[in-house]
Amino acid sequence: MIAARWVEKTLEPRFELGTSKGPINARTVWYLMAWHTERPEVIGIGEAALFPGHSKEFPADVKSKLIELCAGTSDWHQRLTTDLVDVPSVRFAVEQCLRDLVVSGTKQLYPSDFTLGQRAIPINGLVWMGDKATMKQRIREQIDKGFTTVKMKIGAIGIDDELALLKAVRNEYDARTITLRVDANGAFDQRSVRDVLHRLADLEVESVEQPIAPGLYEAMAELCADTPLPIALDEDLIGLNHPDNKRDLLDTVRPQHIVIKPSLVGGWAAAQDWIDLAAQRGIGWWITSALESSIGLNAIAQWTATLAIDRPQGLGTGSVYANNIPTPLEVNAGALWYRPEGSWDLRGITAS
Repeated sequence: MIAARWVEKTLEPRFELGTSKGPINARTVWYLMAWHTERPEVIGIGEAALFPGHSKEFPADVKSKLIELCAGTSDWHQRLTTDLVDVPSVRFAVEQCLRDLVVSGTKQLYPSDFTLGQRAIPINGLVWMGDKATMKQRIREQIDKGFTTVKMKIGAIGIDDELALLKAVRNEYDARTITLRVDANGAFDQRSVRDVLHRLADLEVESVEQPIAPGLYEAMAELCADTPLPIALDEDLIGLNHPDNKRDLLDTVRPQHIVIKPSLVGGWAAAQDWIDLAAQRGIGWWITSALESSIGLNAIAQWTATLAIDRPQGLGTGSVYANNIPTPLEVNAGALWYRPEGSWDLRGITAS
């Protein structure tokens, strides 16, 4: 028999995380833990990490579903394809928890040469919003750390200043040396966005994520059909939890890329659905974390390492928290490594 419980944890960023939707000064996640009653020392753990302002879920949805799950554990596998489909972060937590139980709570969810420490996952360096001087410093820090792909958040301090920051990089490094990505989080309106896209293209920016607000499918389709640089859908994927909706989005908008956040789209199986649908249509993709703690990031990273990735992924957010869970994951020279000689310290979860 399986028993289960859950705990809530507030993660504390080392600095204010600036986005076009406002700053993030704290982050709440929920851990689902399960164990076989005859082996209570072996605990499987999964993380539910909805993202306020992006997720279609609310904290009350997560907590009520976790209460249900802990009250009845016999049908978790079946619920992954029924009621949990529309609570994506909890669905992913259940996927993680069940898989961790299978591997005896080791967090070795997808053993590979990545978990053996023999291969790393290439990732982009992320530049959070701040004032212009702070962002300039953060860009320099990412390049100095060895990142050859740098993603910058735009849409908050003014596009002229943001373009000036990108231009300063281009004056020093050409596009073969440093790849630039930008993430607008839907910051631009339909009147101004085309000019922004052309100015970004002039700086040889590789791609722009979600240039206009999600849900504007016809307008986004027009942009994607006549854009001077590749557009990647991000927030537009969130909330489309059923296959027909996913197909309709990709067939209507025809983006150049999609950005897949497993915590927000419903976990590994749902993310694989997006990958398969994109591949059938010649649409590129990459995987991105959504400010999970080490538990969720580990789950995403180990799964991503099993994929045929052909570009840097967005998995470098683990170090932003001052009170994150100690983990074998390590960012070094523009890549995410799993150091098998390292260890997990789960006392902050299991002792709660």
